[in-house]
Amino acid sequence: MKRLILTLLLATCFPLLAPAAQPNVVLVITDDQGYGDLGCNGHPYVKTPNIDNLHSESVALDDYHVAPTCSPTRCGLLTGHWTNRTGVWHTVNGRSMLRENEVTLGQLLKDNGYATGMFGKWHLGDNYPYRPEDRGFTEVYRHGGGGVGQTPDLWDNNYFDGHYFHNGVIVPAKGFCTDVFFDHGIKFIKECAAQKKPFFAYICTNAPHGPLHCPQKYLDMYPGKKASEQAYYGMITNIDENVGRTRKILKELGITDNTIFIFTTDNGTTVGKNVFNAGMRGAKGSEYDGGHRVPFMLHWPGGKLSTKKSVKTLTSFVDIVPTILDLCHAKKKPAKLVFDGKSIKFLLYRGSPDGWPDRFLITDSQRVRDPIKWRKSAVMSERWRLNNGIELYDIDADPGQKNDVAKTYPDQVKAMRTFYDAWWAELEPTFALTTEIYLGHKDHPVVSMTSHDWIQETNPPWNQGHIRGGAATKNGKHPGHWAVKVVTGGNYSFSLRRWPAEANKPINAGLPALPNVPGASKPFSARQGKAFAFKTATLRIDGKDITSGPIKGAETSITFTAELSKGSHQLAPVFKTAEGNEVGAYYLIVQPAD
Repeated sequence: MKRLILTLLLATCFPLLAPAAQPNVVLVITDDQGYGDLGCNGHPYVKTPNIDNLHSESVALDDYHVAPTCSPTRCGLLTGHWTNRTGVWHTVNGRSMLRENEVTLGQLLKDNGYATGMFGKWHLGDNYPYRPEDRGFTEVYRHGGGGVGQTPDLWDNNYFDGHYFHNGVIVPAKGFCTDVFFDHGIKFIKECAAQKKPFFAYICTNAPHGPLHCPQKYLDMYPGKKASEQAYYGMITNIDENVGRTRKILKELGITDNTIFIFTTDNGTTVGKNVFNAGMRGAKGSEYDGGHRVPFMLHWPGGKLSTKKSVKTLTSFVDIVPTILDLCHAKKKPAKLVFDGKSIKFLLYRGSPDGWPDRFLITDSQRVRDPIKWRKSAVMSERWRLNNGIELYDIDADPGQKNDVAKTYPDQVKAMRTFYDAWWAELEPTFALTTEIYLGHKDHPVVSMTSHDWIQETNPPWNQGHIRGGAATKNGKHPGHWAVKVVTGGNYSFSLRRWPAEANKPINAGLPALPNVPGASKPFSARQGKAFAFKTATLRIDGKDITSGPIKGAETSITFTAELSKGSHQLAPVFKTAEGNEVGAYYLIVQPAD
């Protein structure tokens, strides 16, 4: 009966929209910007006039939740599946690669006739079959890894005048990274508009994630503030100007009416937590609302979603894919594809109506190699938050989550724990399905791997500052490995590197620190590169030392050849000192030897 009532409400409360053309979709997502880091959400001094204007003519989801960190949010946002189901529950450690069986929004819209472009931060895998160009995006312009200057990114990139991957080819760029990513997104939009082809532009900034850098004029907008705040909010104001610039282009092209424009972020605030956090407890990485309740606004004049409206009903990032498909009338999808979320089209039109069923939603922060039950978790309903399986908060009466009422409402705790137990039991068998980097695939014959994706108990060297500093293990043994899947068995060459190929520096050489750039912190490239005195290099496969060779002088790499059978393997090549201490080869290039 409840389902029948909801169906009748859906049919009568808003029109069945069938626009003359498929609507375009522009989805802007920023990095480490919290709900409170916008003027329209009450921030006392951040300058975001363009996003504030967007908010004034959009539907805002004001109880919208994501994961507490970036890769997990991006995978859920693009697949409609719980992060732990997709293999992406961490940002490093081989746990940020989106499983090959997952279908992204890019692929779904491409299959429904859309041009698809991705610009900026991907952070769901840098090798086949995990790259955006492998997942349905036909135009890709991105940095590597989870941020500019991280280990998979091009060497010595900072936020200015970098090098990026354009459809897999390394290209130079001029200007600040956020401006560059929006430039290419806008170029894609213009090309699609000229071709009168519906498009999906996924513009994903790495800002305002640290390191904290931006052009000087944005720092100068916040005089008298801490250096970190000047840079953080300067980066946000720069994003705001780019949002305004993009919307202006849509208007000039005459496609605003038929474009769904979305602005959102990937997790709670960082620098902003001590400035303004909209009354919430917690920040990035937290299981409390401040870690995962973020802004989401949607504007679509042609769909009659262009007046200010606040949806206070609980929603989730896993709802976004089914919702966009619904709004776009994109019917074509794999028959067996079932979303964990649901279309919230009803809520977008009705606001927060009676008739929408209360439901439990879950988010957690699993920044570990393998998921741990109840770790930094939140089971959410309209009224309640169950944190870590033991703390209960009445979010309506206590939005700051200060008063644990678990003892007062034991039945509510029990109901939410029961739901979580069933959810965990369903997902747990998938945790052992390790994402593996393909070797020997015809579409990606030369594979460059980095220490960012080492699988080990502790976090690997995930940024170029770690590489420059010579990050090593305390006990002298390399604890990690790359998980690979050999598609075609045969002989392969393995080039072990301390510095990446584009740096072209000797294995044992140090490197000078590069100049600083504007901002509140030094870029990774401004750190001195440590010299080593390695004597040998060893190729280790599946826990066995296959072959070794000397490091005599100025070699930039040591290359070995070995046979790999078809199937799964673990690669853990190392450099060794005269004393036998090991450091994993931070970079490894593998390709067929024949």
